[in-house]
Amino acid sequence: MNLAARARDWIAQDPDPETRAELEALLGDEAALAERFGAKLEFGTAGLRGELGAGPNRMNRVTVMRAAAGLARVLGPGRHVVIGFDARHNSDVFARDTAAVLTGAGLKASIMPATFPTPLLAFAVRHLDADAGVMVTASHNPPRDNGYKVYWGDGAQIVPPIDAEISAAIDQVGRVDELPLGTEWTTLDRSVLDAYLDAVTAIPIGPEREVRVAYTPMHGVGGSTLLEAFERAGFPAPEVVAAQAEPDPDFSTVSFPNPEEPGAMDLVLELAEAAGADLVIANDPDADRCAVAVPGGRQLTGDEVGALLAEHVLRGTKGDDRLVVTTIVSSSLLGKIASAYGVHYAESLTGFKWIMKANGGRMVFGYEEALGYSVGGDAGLPVHDKDGIGAALAVAGLAAAAKRDGRTLLDLLDDQARRYGLHATAPLSIRVSDISLIAEAMERLRAHPPRELGGREVVRAEDLSAGAGGLPPTDGVRYRLAGDARVVIRPSGTEPKLKAYLEVVVPVTGEVAEARAQAERDLDALRTDLATVLAL
Repeated sequence: MNLAARARDWIAQDPDPETRAELEALLGDEAALAERFGAKLEFGTAGLRGELGAGPNRMNRVTVMRAAAGLARVLGPGRHVVIGFDARHNSDVFARDTAAVLTGAGLKASIMPATFPTPLLAFAVRHLDADAGVMVTASHNPPRDNGYKVYWGDGAQIVPPIDAEISAAIDQVGRVDELPLGTEWTTLDRSVLDAYLDAVTAIPIGPEREVRVAYTPMHGVGGSTLLEAFERAGFPAPEVVAAQAEPDPDFSTVSFPNPEEPGAMDLVLELAEAAGADLVIANDPDADRCAVAVPGGRQLTGDEVGALLAEHVLRGTKGDDRLVVTTIVSSSLLGKIASAYGVHYAESLTGFKWIMKANGGRMVFGYEEALGYSVGGDAGLPVHDKDGIGAALAVAGLAAAAKRDGRTLLDLLDDQARRYGLHATAPLSIRVSDISLIAEAMERLRAHPPRELGGREVVRAEDLSAGAGGLPPTDGVRYRLAGDARVVIRPSGTEPKLKAYLEVVVPVTGEVAEARAQAERDLDALRTDLATVLAL
């Protein structure tokens, strides 16, 4: 079929009057139709994620119903799927459409009673002994995006080959107006929330509670859950940024609702200053990430928070079978901490879906540099995904203990630098308008690796697409540099970005401040050279 015929076929089966009208208005506009029908959102290990709108290259009710039908085919009749949703545009509609398709195919579906954080959905899959879970969210993406994240029965996000099986099943789905739709699904009550709160408040938070926290849910769905978690754990109620306290799908006070983006935390930092807070915490919109800052506006990196939480967890747990895990793009410091505590350590590919597949012991802690942490205790991890609520509790307990001693999180970071050497990390992220530029850059990096970066010899270049260190193949390269430094480069899995992860290790022989200044100079030199090499 030509583009116009495909658009008319889409209109005929689309249950949404808004996207039908959108396509009706575009009939005759070949360029606009080509943009929507010339490609499709691909279902992968991140599920689906993209801009809202009509056509197979957009997030809409047809795309979601096809995804649900594909998932139903892979699971088979009689299986149980839990469905959660955030407060983005159409998230609740997509959740109900998923339930209708699943129950129409003979599966059992349970929907969360309201908008809840992503980690609560991940928890619910295992708590309810379900076979799979679906979370309708685009996490920290722009306001016009939405997404569809699939979890398996272990409560972790899907990995290959399950993603390919679901994708192939989606391709076999016909018209969605011919799918049988059910109406008999279960709406869960708050008992799932209570069980989650019981689990995350049982992690090793520490005994101290006197800490004043400034907090923002960044217009997302984490606010009420975090406040209840803090109350149950015995912490004083955080001061909350009023303008960002309630869910807002338009994210009206931030240009990009990601705590890592410049300016995103400005309002909570202002509140912290005005309230005399000891600690600043921000969740991203679906509350699976946790950003941390201290008075004065110093925001900690994900690697810094990960290192602090790792020691906090290891001090609060027991057993030489304990396992801590991070990713190949995160700091190497966690390996040194694990060695010091005599516990097992593993590295995974990027993303919590891979962290949760690590073997070698009883996992008590996992983290990735992109502000994702899963904090566990002697019973293991309550959530098999990153959890911004549980991480916030643990950080608050850590900050409270430091305050008791007249110290801050920055003092604890200095302690670690003296013990293990200063491990300084930094990102370099380049957004492109033409996605083909990323593939071209990766090919250049493989074919012609640089001989030197930041004044350091590249002593080893590794093509991660061939697999490295026993890990599955992935699209990336890793350069080992002279003098204990490293660069990893990979395409983003969810955005049109090329991402680089830099690390230098500086021994602390005098003042920590001197080592930090040296590390910043080293990272700046790496960034400058790498930007030239990438040529984007």
